[in-house]
Amino acid sequence: MTTPSDIPKLPGLGTTWYKRGPRYWLRRASGALLWLLVMAFFCYIALVLYRGFRTSLPPTVRTVWDWAQAVVSVVALVWGWRVQRRDLRRKLLDPPTPGEARRAKRDETRRSTGLAVAGRALWLVAAPVAPALVAGCVGWVVAAFAVREYPSEVGARRWLREHPSAT
Repeated sequence: MTTPSDIPKLPGLGTTWYKRGPRYWLRRASGALLWLLVMAFFCYIALVLYRGFRTSLPPTVRTVWDWAQAVVSVVALVWGWRVQRRDLRRKLLDPPTPGEARRAKRDETRRSTGLAVAGRALWLVAAPVAPALVAGCVGWVVAAFAVREYPSEVGARRWLREHPSAT
C-alpha cells in the first residue's frame, strides 16, 4: 500500500492517523497523559473547595453529605462516560471530513476560553457538589480517550476514499 502524498492533517493527530504507527500512539498517549494531569488538578481544586464547604457543616450532616456526595459522584462518573460514548457513537455514524474536524476544533477552542473565564465564579457556588461535577468530567474525558479510533479518523479515511485525486 502506497502512502498518499497529501494526507489531511487532523487536530491533535497531524498525519500520524494514516499509518497508526509509533508516532500515532505516542500522540494519543501524550494527549491522554496531558488530560490526565489536567483532570488530576481539577479533582484537587474540587476537593479543596469541597473541604472548605464541608467544614461549616455540623458533624452529623457532614457525614451524611459526604456519603451522598460519594454516591452522586459514582453516578456522575458513569453518566459522563455514557454521554461521551453516546456522542462518539453519533459522530461515528456521520464522521466529520478533515475540514469539518478542523473547524469544529477551532470553534471549540474559541468557546472554551469564555467558558473557562465564566466558570471561575461558578466554582464558588458549586463547591457543595464539586466532587460530583468533577466525577462527571472525569468520566467524559476517560471515555473520549478510551476509543479505538476517533470519529475524525473515520471521516478522514472516508474522505480519502472519495477524493482519490487529493492523494
